[in-house]
Amino acid sequence: MLARDPRFDGKFFIGVKTTGVYCRPICPARPKPANVEFFPNANAAEHAGYRPCLRCRPEAAPDSAAWNGASALVQRALRALGESGYEDVGEEAFATRFGVGARHLRRLFLAEIGKTPARIAAERRLDFARKLIAETALPMARIAGSAGFASVRRFNAAIRERFRRSPTELRRHKRDLSGSDGVELSLAFRPPFDWEAALDYYRSHALAGLEAFPDGAYERVFRFGSGPVGHLRVTLGAGAKLRLRVRGGDIADLGRAARAVRRMFDLDADPGAVAAAFAGAPGLERLLRARPGLRAPRGWDPFETAVCAVLGQLVSIPQANRLIAQLIEACGDPVAHPLGGSLRLFPRPEALAAADLAGVRTTGARKAALRELAARVAAGSLSFSGAQDPAAFRAALRSIKGIGPWTAEYVSLRALGDADAFPAADLVLRRAVEADAGLDPERVRPWRGYAAAHLWRAWALARKQEEP
Repeated sequence: MLARDPRFDGKFFIGVKTTGVYCRPICPARPKPANVEFFPNANAAEHAGYRPCLRCRPEAAPDSAAWNGASALVQRALRALGESGYEDVGEEAFATRFGVGARHLRRLFLAEIGKTPARIAAERRLDFARKLIAETALPMARIAGSAGFASVRRFNAAIRERFRRSPTELRRHKRDLSGSDGVELSLAFRPPFDWEAALDYYRSHALAGLEAFPDGAYERVFRFGSGPVGHLRVTLGAGAKLRLRVRGGDIADLGRAARAVRRMFDLDADPGAVAAAFAGAPGLERLLRARPGLRAPRGWDPFETAVCAVLGQLVSIPQANRLIAQLIEACGDPVAHPLGGSLRLFPRPEALAAADLAGVRTTGARKAALRELAARVAAGSLSFSGAQDPAAFRAALRSIKGIGPWTAEYVSLRALGDADAFPAADLVLRRAVEADAGLDPERVRPWRGYAAAHLWRAWALARKQEEP
């Protein structure tokens, strides 16, 4: 707290007894140590009667493992709350995903977290609304809609109850609403963070027409469901933040886009926990010291990532990129680019399941695997939710003819965000382990995914040095 160390941002919170607010460790305020108490998460601070600080804004902190709860079921349910709209499925249907009833799930949440799933989902919507109020020039009516409120009046009441201020009071400064070019948000992370390594990964796996990298930025065209097409740009900001600018799309999709970017760049990772696991592991500790901010980047869309992984089996990365471009050209939806021109989006599961893929120059067996994968996703029998058991997910993938252990582990890492996935059959990883007898990924469980990321990065840098 005294050092304002951003490595601990989101890992604990500080309640200030004299003001009744709770803060992040990086807050510029300097309360006397005698006047503070500490909490493992924001929920515990609010349960004790504290309100969020208006200066450091605790809702903007990276997520912490302290939120995970004690039981595996609560951990999975919390991850599911962070992925999709709880209100869209309803309380009973949400609980059914985990094999329990709504009443039992509420009881578990109250015992471990102190709040019901519905309350947590509502507060997360308000947290994002607070972010839009503080960081954007959007009118309050549009922010209310993005937070899922049918009326501004109910939105105002919910904001006042949660933050003890009206929305207008939370937006301290008048903002110019004319000539705005999209919506820009900040996304906090715990340093260190290797931005260039993340960009290099996305550059080498770029989707033709959908992704671009001008001036050291990441740009992407996206669409959620059948909504309007949007465009986003991600850059490294000042301090421990990325800057996200979204243009086009639907205002209701802003939160979903921000969550997708957080997952892509692994912004909720805890470098300290990974470093502790790597300590004393020969080979891996040396790689971590060389690149302490390396993350395990993921794909924008899990289905898209899985399809690209299947097409990339047993071929080089450039060849896989060519196959993916052929797939997009063959069955992607033609749309207008938000910034001008036209392009094709990545195929939807329904379109890919029915496509003959004659224009994709890969084997018939691989085309059949792609169609079955797409059909299962379209039918809902295969899910990419991070709330599921990774082992069960990999088994479901391997049940598709043409998908083997390497693909299942790789998709688990890149699409599901399974931090312990390790595609041991990968040629680069296998050679690295064989070349160093002391290199044992099992020693760093449950962070083997970061071991894979470090080994792949070391191989990529070595290749760069060898190129003329």
